[in-house]
Amino acid sequence: MSVVAIAEIRQYLTFKLDDEVFAVDVAKVREILELTSITRVPQTPQFMRGVINLRGSVVPVVDLRLKFGMSETAPTVDTCIIVVEVAHGSETLILGALADSVQEVFEMEPEQVEPAPRIGTKLNTDFILGMGKHDGRFIMILDIDRTFTSGELATAGSMSGEAA
Repeated sequence: MSVVAIAEIRQYLTFKLDDEVFAVDVAKVREILELTSITRVPQTPQFMRGVINLRGSVVPVVDLRLKFGMSETAPTVDTCIIVVEVAHGSETLILGALADSVQEVFEMEPEQVEPAPRIGTKLNTDFILGMGKHDGRFIMILDIDRTFTSGELATAGSMSGEAA
């Protein structure tokens, strides 16, 4: 989906990774959890921090800071897990995404969103839906369905025991 596809007002959940503010469409968010014990799964990529037990279901947890080339998320009182639904082929995968803190939910009109920057030809920014403007700051709006590769989602699916 490109920024052109944003034709109506949408609600976004904003969260911080380091000093940057990111957003994801609230329609993709299932819930927000306090940081809990994460069980590491051997031989998975470093950004895949492990799995949690969510009411009897195994949910893979990813560290978005590591995924985006930042330092590992350090646990604080504000650190949380944003549980999101990610489209993977014809299935929906449930993932937990570590965030330094959740900020707010707000609406953005299409004219508040600019296309994602194209930074050279080697850097893939397809996972950035657009750059939102809110309170004088830019917010990177993630296309959560394109943030992870098929292989990464297959690994996450196998961690949760779902067919991927």
